[in-house]
Amino acid sequence: MRPLPVGEHGLLIELDSAGQVEALHAELLRRAADGALPPLREIVPAARTVLLDGLADPRGLLAELASWDIPPIGAGDRPTVDIPVRYDGPDLADVATLWNCTADEVVRRHSATEFRVAFCGFAPGFGYLTGLPEPLHVPRRDTPRTKVPVGSVALAGPYTGVYPRSSPGGWQLIGTTDSVLWDPRREPAALLAPGTRVRFVPQESTR
Repeated sequence: MRPLPVGEHGLLIELDSAGQVEALHAELLRRAADGALPPLREIVPAARTVLLDGLADPRGLLAELASWDIPPIGAGDRPTVDIPVRYDGPDLADVATLWNCTADEVVRRHSATEFRVAFCGFAPGFGYLTGLPEPLHVPRRDTPRTKVPVGSVALAGPYTGVYPRSSPGGWQLIGTTDSVLWDPRREPAALLAPGTRVRFVPQESTR
């Protein structure tokens, strides 16, 4: 861990991998729930960092971090969200080519994977989901689309994501879902939060 002060009340912790970020984030949440962390306003994970904001004494926590024993992520430490998906995306055949398999095999492999929300960003409700092994990582499209439909299930690099609203995007689209990823009238508004486990459940396409 490489902790860096951010302003007067923040601490940014840099790590070497997404797995380390997820483990540290889980440990911070556990300690916060147990009352073992000093009061703070936010804990925000990203791809390789965790930001702690609103600390009265960031340097005091900085001194403690080196002695922490951070356990690896456990299988059952967070709830699981099932997202029904129709594997009817326009890039499904391209992904099958990249994976050197059939489209049906893409569906089988993707839906058999247990994903975890590593962090959120890009748009309200958009979660970056990890879980696919490295051989199944795919590049972004050479030419991004100017409009990706809401509910599109997509792949890029090590991540799977679901577009919570229509927007431009360069990810590989493999399916669609009717699940609402972001609803400001709901509590919480976001269906997915960092640490949440996710499974995609294949559905028959009616479109």
